[in-house]
Amino acid sequence: MKKIGIIAAGLFLVLAFTTHGQGKFYTKSGKISFFSSTPLEDIAATNKSVVCLLDTKTGDLQFVAFMKGFEFKKALMQEHFNADYAESSKFPRSEFKGQITNYSEINYTTNGSYAAKVKGKLTIHGVTKDIETTGTVTVKDGKMTLTSSFNVLVADYEIAVEKLYKDNIAKSIKITVDCTLSPV
Repeated sequence: MKKIGIIAAGLFLVLAFTTHGQGKFYTKSGKISFFSSTPLEDIAATNKSVVCLLDTKTGDLQFVAFMKGFEFKKALMQEHFNADYAESSKFPRSEFKGQITNYSEINYTTNGSYAAKVKGKLTIHGVTKDIETTGTVTVKDGKMTLTSSFNVLVADYEIAVEKLYKDNIAKSIKITVDCTLSPV
């Protein structure tokens, strides 16, 4: 009888754990890139250690990127980005907190690609702004890939560009998101 109680308790714990995590997907190796193009110079960087959490039951979505995680082709660009523009010591991370507003239209259990409408708050350089964009949720074999591209204005996030370099950095920066999430 004691054996049955232990087995039943074990089954209950397994059931409780799997039910609690249902609908939540996560990664800590997501990718966010940004690109700035001017006639004088192109600037590109990628961060491959972005944390992302998606709750498919509510559409709640969150991304966190540590600024020092962005890698550039030129070490000097990376140094200037962290010291002068992103001020990474003062503002160590950027984040997005929002929701896939049409989450109920996405079949998270069937392989396929689905259009997503995203709305939330993006914080960069200590400044938070409302943002709306579109993206794609691709479901494949129990995993999800979230992709999106959108533009932000440098001035909106109070990033100061010295007059000497104002022609080197575009006023609008293209941000690209590509994160593959697994069930929690």
